[in-house]
Amino acid sequence: MSLNLISQWTLSPIRHFRLFYQFVRQEFTGQFAGSLGGILWLFVTPIVNIAIYSFVFSVVFRAPMPENFIGVPFVVFLMIGYLPWFAFADAVGRASGLLIEKAPLITKVMFPVQLIPMVGTLIPYLVHGIAIFVFLIYLAFKGYLAWAWFWMPVALALQFLFTMGLVAVLSALCVFLRDVQQMVTLMLTAWFFLTPIIYPLSLLPESVQPWMMLNPMHSFVQFYRELLLLGEFSLTHFGVMVVASIVSYLCGGWLFMRIKHAFGDVL
Repeated sequence: MSLNLISQWTLSPIRHFRLFYQFVRQEFTGQFAGSLGGILWLFVTPIVNIAIYSFVFSVVFRAPMPENFIGVPFVVFLMIGYLPWFAFADAVGRASGLLIEKAPLITKVMFPVQLIPMVGTLIPYLVHGIAIFVFLIYLAFKGYLAWAWFWMPVALALQFLFTMGLVAVLSALCVFLRDVQQMVTLMLTAWFFLTPIIYPLSLLPESVQPWMMLNPMHSFVQFYRELLLLGEFSLTHFGVMVVASIVSYLCGGWLFMRIKHAFGDVL
């Protein structure tokens, strides 16, 4: 793996900060352009989805809570997993169209194209980060605030790096294989239900539970729940998060930088 490519990928937002800032500003304001609800949709969409899942799994199926989370409302248990997932899924779901949408710019202007997947990852996290922040305030008022919460920004930063690596790979591959767009939709649906977000891990057979450690999003979700609700720092899940984030970020960035010279010819 070329260290030069990795350094270019890692330092791009710093070397081209003004351009990066303009891209972020333009994309962020464009999220609400022409929308009557504007920023209100950031809260309405997750709240409606959470209400539906909460009714189905806590009222209809009556999913039991894990022993260490007894007494925690199911809605709170669900939101801690769902809100970070929502940011992750939004960024990955948009990845396949990032470079295709910017095709006129890529083919006509010389600029660091690697900024596109970076901005494409940052915007969903900025947008959905507002809802996460509001929810954390709600949890603090409910008495869950603990010193362990100081690890929350670190965990979200690791998830952001993990997501950016995937976005870089998917956006690059979609330039050469347009079927990636359909594959991403199916992948996210399967990934969501294979991650204990709308159900506790205890519902799975004991023989299956250890295999969930191969799913990095499981470690992220479980780490958030233990951190925010129990005030506990899980070294096991944190280790999985660190490894998954570094591997995804570096390998995804390297692949993107390795093949970006061909984007103009294909687009």
